[in-house]
Formats: sequence, C-alpha cells, structure tokens
Amino acid sequence: MSVPISGYVKEGFEKVKTTFEENFAKRKEVGASCCVYYKGEKVVDLWGGYRDKAKKQYWEEDTISIVFSSTKGISSMAFALLNSKGLVDYDEKVSTYWPAFAHNGKENITIRQLLAHQAGLFTNDKKLKYEVLTDEDVLADCLAKQKPYWNPGDKKGYHAWTIAMYQNEICKRVDPLKKSLHRFFKDEIADALNIDFHIGLPKEIPQHRIAQLIPFLPQEAFTGKQNTDLGRIMKGILNPFSHFYKSLLNPPHALNLNNFNNRKYVEIPNGSAHGFGNARSIAQTYNEFATGGKNLHIRQETLTALEAAPIHPKHGKNDLVLNVDIPFSLGFAKPSEFQNFGVNYRSYGSFGAGGSGGFADPEKQVAFGYVMNKMGTHIANDPREFALRTATYESILNLEMNQKIKKEEISAV
Repeated sequence: MSVPISGYVKEGFEKVKTTFEENFAKRKEVGASCCVYYKGEKVVDLWGGYRDKAKKQYWEEDTISIVFSSTKGISSMAFALLNSKGLVDYDEKVSTYWPAFAHNGKENITIRQLLAHQAGLFTNDKKLKYEVLTDEDVLADCLAKQKPYWNPGDKKGYHAWTIAMYQNEICKRVDPLKKSLHRFFKDEIADALNIDFHIGLPKEIPQHRIAQLIPFLPQEAFTGKQNTDLGRIMKGILNPFSHFYKSLLNPPHALNLNNFNNRKYVEIPNGSAHGFGNARSIAQTYNEFATGGKNLHIRQETLTALEAAPIHPKHGKNDLVLNVDIPFSLGFAKPSEFQNFGVNYRSYGSFGAGGSGGFADPEKQVAFGYVMNKMGTHIANDPREFALRTATYESILNLEMNQKIKKEEISAV
C-alpha cells in the first residue's frame, strides 16, 4: 500500500525524495519529515506517512514530534547565543555565574567541561521525579549539591538528562531578564526566525498536531537481526548501578517510553530531551548557524568555537555511559568514526533516541533535519536518517561535479 508523501525537492535533490520513499517501503518508516538547506536555500522539505497509524491520521506539514536528544542541539544553539551576546564565557567556571554550584568538588568545573559531558554530573543522587522536575528551586538545589562521579576533565559520560538542566540554571542567572533556557530559545531564536520548535510541549498546541510516538519493543533491541548498538548499550538497564541506568533512567518516567505520549511529562521544558518539532524547524535553526548567523547577529568568535575540534578528556575517548566514542563539544556531538556526519570536524549537531537528528556543516553550508515517530534501535546512524543524509551529500557532490564541468566547458570556449 502506498504511503502519502508531500513536500518539495529542488532539482538535483530528487534522490533524497526517492530515499525518503524507500524508508517507508524498505525500512519500516511510519511517519516522518526530512528537510535540508544548502547554501542558505531550502532544497528539501518532505513529510509523509502517518502521525497516528492506528487512527489512520496522516503526517501533515505542521505535524511535530518529540525528538529526544536532538533537543540538545537546539538548547546548545540557544546557549551559543548567550555566548555570542557576551553573557557566558565557555572557559569560565560555572560557579562564577552560579556560586551555589561550588559544592562537593565542582568549584573548578568550566562551562566547556560541562558541555563536553566531562563534568561527571551525568545523573543525580536524588530521584528526579515529576514533583522535583516541576519545582525549579528544589531541582536547582539538587543540581548544586551533586558530587561529580570523577575528577572533571579526566573522563566523559553522556549527561543524558542533566546537561540541559545545568544549562537552564546558568541561563537564568546570566540573562538580564532571568529567562529560563526554553524561554530564551523561544524569544531569541524561535520567534526571531519563525521556527516551529518547542522545548517542552506548550499547552496551547492541539493534540492533532502531535505525532504519536511508537516505542521500539524490547526484543527489537536485544535479539536477532535487531541486536544493534542500542541493544548492547541497553543491557545497562539490567544493572541499576550502571552509569547507563543512572544517566538515562533518572528521571524515572524515562523507564516507560509510553510516558512520552503523556502531556503531563513532556510539557516539562527539559532542554535535553523534551523538544518538539519537525525536520524543517531543526534544519532551519542549524541553517542560521551554518551560514554565518546574520539574522541572529552571532559573533564569528562563537561560530569559530562551535566549529573547533573537540577537546578530549585526559583519560581516553570512550564514553563511560554509552560505552562508545562520541566526542562532544559545547553541547553538540562532533563527527567521529562511530557517527560520521558532515564533511569534516567543523560540523556539529545532535541525534536523538529512536533516530531523529540534525546538524550544521559549515564547510558545505548544509543544514539537515530528520524527525520520525517510529523509534529505531540504533544509538547512532539510524538506517533511515543515514540513508537520507547519504543521499543529501551524494546530491551535493553531483551538483558540484556538474558545476565544475560547466565551468571547464566555458573556459575551453
């Protein structure tokens, strides 16, 4: 049965549309969107399938979905804007902006170390239940009192939930109007660029716009042909003392993926994982950064910092939570052998549980976004996202080769 697909691709990018269609035919896609900007121009904007397959409700142009850790890239672009405005110095100590943070060996942790997941604050000793997450004063106290699990800067471990909690507390203390991170993003980026992305699902967005998340089944992660990266990593779930368990499953509502279809939880404005948007909104945000940040007046010094190669911890590149090598810098994932996106180290982005993702490639001036509702079981390089990313760069390569041939023909005349 054919799946409804809508949208636009510019001439030369037809392969991306073909790949998008193949995702539904061959890779078990249910509902999704894909968007690509190239040299500041939107060249791909596709959506299709079902936002709720059980109810036969189509994925529409304005459908949005939870994107889990792809939210981190959006939050980190907001944080980069704080840096560009001179409100935060990446190499300053966190305690300079937040004196209460200087507890239990955290007094010398820098913003850069925190955003590189090297602070050892990947969890909290207190259970971050709903009542804690929705009480800003209680949550701030929990974060300030937490002791690092290692000497900051020595190792790294994925701060699955906590990284944006810390970003939020810093934002509230440095913004002249004391805005929270999600409010700063809305006012300074989303509204300024007319971007339909939200950190925490706003109450006013009607349910018919929200894609129904389809969690993967446990057996998909652990058995047979689906024994993927996530399957190996998720064995940490069986050990409540593991770094993986402590990082990804605190707050406790993360234990049940169906909770992310419950507005009670996803309306909490957590900038690590409660982002709602579509591929267009993600790509549009990255496009601003990939093409010089003129609309937001982003300083070149900030853009240069984002594009710099990551600074690795002293004692090895392996992530002690994810047990893979994913380098991080200033809140973003950077290209690596494990997940190679963009054309070189200057690229930066973020990818979410289940397969969503987005990134900026300043070298080629590419901004990419992909969002879906059927969760896959890869921690990186989800086959659907990877296929679309590959088709994008193959299209660009063909365009560049054709342009080169035309120039040579003109020169020969």
